[in-house]
Parts: sequence; C-alpha cells; structure tokens
Amino acid sequence: MESMILAILQARFSSSRMPGKALKLIMGKPMLLHQIERLQYSQMIDKLVVATSKDVSDDVIEKMCLDNGVEVFRGSLNNVLDRFYQCAKIYSPRYVVRLTGDCPLTDWQVIDNMIQRCLDMNLDYVATSLRFPDGLDAEIMTIKALIESKRNAILPSELEHVTQYIKKNPDKFKNEYFDFDKDLAHLRWTVDEPEDFTFVQKVYQLLYKNNFLFLSDDILQLLKRQPELIKINSHFIRNQGLEKSLKEDQNV
Repeated sequence: MESMILAILQARFSSSRMPGKALKLIMGKPMLLHQIERLQYSQMIDKLVVATSKDVSDDVIEKMCLDNGVEVFRGSLNNVLDRFYQCAKIYSPRYVVRLTGDCPLTDWQVIDNMIQRCLDMNLDYVATSLRFPDGLDAEIMTIKALIESKRNAILPSELEHVTQYIKKNPDKFKNEYFDFDKDLAHLRWTVDEPEDFTFVQKVYQLLYKNNFLFLSDDILQLLKRQPELIKINSHFIRNQGLEKSLKEDQNV
C-alpha cells in the first residue's frame, strides 16, 4: 500500500536501562499505547507502524499492537536502520517519520509542523533541535535518504541510530533542524530511567483526566505551576545511548 508519509515508531521490550518500559502502565494503559494514540491525531501522517524486533522478548509488543488495531513490523533487533528500511519498503512512502517509543509526551502538532516544513522547503531531512525538551524528538527524511543510508552506513552508531549517516553527510543531503522559540533543552520528557517514568506518570495524573490530548504548552504551564516536578529527573545526561554507540565506532 502506497503511503506518502509513513511514521515508523521504533520500540522494543529489552531496554538496557529500563526493561519493559514500553508496556509500563500509565493511568491503566501501556506507555507505548498512550504515545500511539497521541500520534493518531496527526493531520499529516498517512500511516503509523510500530517497528519492533524479531526477538522473542518483543512478542509482547506485537501482541499489544495487534490487540489495539495498530500495524506492526518486526525486523532486526540491533540494526535499527535495516529495520526501518525493510519496514518502509512495504509501504513505498515518499517520506518517513522516525519516532522512538520512549516519548509518551510526544506532540503531534510539533510533528505536523516539521512535516510541513520538510515539504515546503523540499528537504531531505529535518529534525527537532536541541532547544526542544528531550522527549519531543522527531525526524523526517525522504525515502531516498533512507535508502542511501542503508546502502552506505557501516558504523555501529549509524546502524543503531537510523539517521546518523544523514546527519554526518550534510554535503549529500539537504538537512535542517526545526527550532523552538525558546531554549528548553534542560527539560527531560523522555523515559530512559525510573525517575523519568515517575515524572511522566505525574504529568499524566495531573493533566490527563481533564484533557486526554494535552500538548506541550499544557505541560509547560503545569511546570510553571509546579516547578518541583522538573527536579525529579533533571540530573540525567541527554542522549546517553548515542554517546555509547559513538564510542563503539572507535573499535571498528
């Protein structure tokens, strides 16, 4: 089935720092399902697919998706670039949106604005800048850029982190970073550590009942009212997983 804009949400059960986080319950619902439901409000994404691995540990991810009518693809556990490529081949999209399953506070409006920017400027790749809170991350690439990455990427960081080859070769691609109007890099809305999950749980407990589709501005207003929430997980370093992969590149 041809789809102009395909969103691929990568998720796995075997997280090194917080195993099983994708299915941990928030307000009685798996964290990953919350993220999926938020993404389904996008006006620009034509199809959303969860891409998990063929490892037996990810059978539970597949079951959760199928039980909730969500399309799922299974591929390589560690070569996430290949997983994306093989998934995208099925749908023949023009653009691929890369999302990660540890961002239950994702904002579909941010993603839609990024997609529109990509289309308007005829970009090969656009990503959220580091001025966004960690956890609003999204990337959009052309299928051509993904194919070229698949053909040429060889380093561990390029295989595990899908867009590294594109980022490191700006001479080959028309890249841009989507900026935020203020610097919120100090805010951590992703879930990699138990403290991250505690923070996200509290945000849902305080916002979800009154507005199940709360967005970034709602969270920022909450943090103004209750700034102590920021301290729950503010001591962690951003992008630790990528830093680990970059160190592994030195052994190749």
